[in-house]
Amino acid sequence: MPELPEVHALVTDLRGRLIGRVVERLEVISFAALKTFEVPVTSLAGQVVGDVARHGKFLDISVGEVHLVMHLARAGWLRWRDIAPQAPTKPNRGPLAARLVLDDGSGFDLTEAGTKKSLAIYLVRYPLEVPGIARLGPDPLDEAFTEDTLAGILSRAGRAQVKGVLRNQSILAGIGNAYSDEILHTAKMSPFKPAAMAPADVSRLFQAMQATLRGAIERADGLAASELKREKKSGLQVHGRTGEDCPVCGDSVRQVIFADSTLQYCPTCQTGGKPLADRVLSRLLK
Repeated sequence: MPELPEVHALVTDLRGRLIGRVVERLEVISFAALKTFEVPVTSLAGQVVGDVARHGKFLDISVGEVHLVMHLARAGWLRWRDIAPQAPTKPNRGPLAARLVLDDGSGFDLTEAGTKKSLAIYLVRYPLEVPGIARLGPDPLDEAFTEDTLAGILSRAGRAQVKGVLRNQSILAGIGNAYSDEILHTAKMSPFKPAAMAPADVSRLFQAMQATLRGAIERADGLAASELKREKKSGLQVHGRTGEDCPVCGDSVRQVIFADSTLQYCPTCQTGGKPLADRVLSRLLK
């Protein structure tokens, strides 16, 4: 799933390709992906792209007075193309969800792999009209987000597990399953540690969050969309690396499987050498 660093990199890449360009058309191939109907798709035709921005994991392209907002969900992606294909697209067939075409034929495709379709497209006058954006918590890379901000968030979360707090978009914007694993590994903290924690732990978590997210952004800087998935995977230390050696201590990376996701962690680095029970609502084995 694209998270804050990847969406940030997509914004940087698309700004160079789109700002000042004229949109010829937006083709919506997967009708289920379009979540709004008040603003017609045809309203983008002939309009100039003014900006590209990010709201958490949401990608926001300003076209004239309309915002084309996209959430790539778990298996969505954006693929740039220099020339639009000549063959007509068939609705609701294959991974293609939508296609934006500029007046010179270039543009991008929105695709989504798999059978579970969650990619979402919104055409709105204001970004806050998108429910997911209206509910977003503070962005951890915003200048106003400080260690004290994080301390307040964690205190209010109380006994909730810190892994879930980091992933909750209404609490913190942009962090998903992968980077929450990476942040907690860097902080040497169990994913099931209660969110309300000592000031020293808050400080450690804040520093790990900043280092992990900013490091990922630096690695992705200047990369095209086609290179971002590979870069993300290569930079991960524990997420998606079950059974491999932890690059910090050499212990074997373990995982916990839930109904719809998994988490990875290092027992030596994060849980005092104790493996976590691999079941829903896991606790440290005693």
